[in-house]
Amino acid sequence: MTSVAENLKAVRERIARTGRDPGEVTIVAVTKGFDADVCRRALDAGLKVLGENRVQEALDKMAQIEGAAWHLIGHLQTNKAKLAAGRFALIQSIDSEHVAEALARINVEQRVLVEVNVAREARKTGVDPGRAGELIGAVAEMLDLQGLMAMGPAEADPRPAFDELRTIRDQAQEQLGRSLPILSMGMSGDFEIAVAAGSTMVRLGQVLFGPRAAR
Repeated sequence: MTSVAENLKAVRERIARTGRDPGEVTIVAVTKGFDADVCRRALDAGLKVLGENRVQEALDKMAQIEGAAWHLIGHLQTNKAKLAAGRFALIQSIDSEHVAEALARINVEQRVLVEVNVAREARKTGVDPGRAGELIGAVAEMLDLQGLMAMGPAEADPRPAFDELRTIRDQAQEQLGRSLPILSMGMSGDFEIAVAAGSTMVRLGQVLFGPRAAR
């Protein structure tokens, strides 16, 4: 069984083979479904950013583990905004004004990304690409908007979706008159394609830790 450190080294080598500098791409280690021991092994391997899908699971781990920057990468329900605001270094999954407003009532300095459903799949969360500009403008007025996040399609070639997200980001920068430095796109199955398309942040679980145990 390979170690997390060995898997991380392999990931960075794969990023380098796309022509990008691995140092320009932040790796979010997705620890959802893994216990605190796996989180500690990630930190020991040099992975400082940990990603969780559920607020409560993340808060439970935060109480046990020091030294991590935690990202919320799963859908945030409005009624959980009070628990999440100010607890995460970055909330990547803002997909409505209601959620942004709920966070802003607690902490206007919360760093966030707007999630865009460029895959156009009903089971995925995220704002429709046609409404992304409107939501980006609204969120930027309420919170510390840092960029955009998306998931690639489940079956189709993810390149068009990733290219579209980059285009939406570029248009949003012109709209806002400032930089949106984070493009969070790419997971274990497609991160090399995402990095080649301009991703600055990838969300990796299985490629680092192996498969999660069945629940």
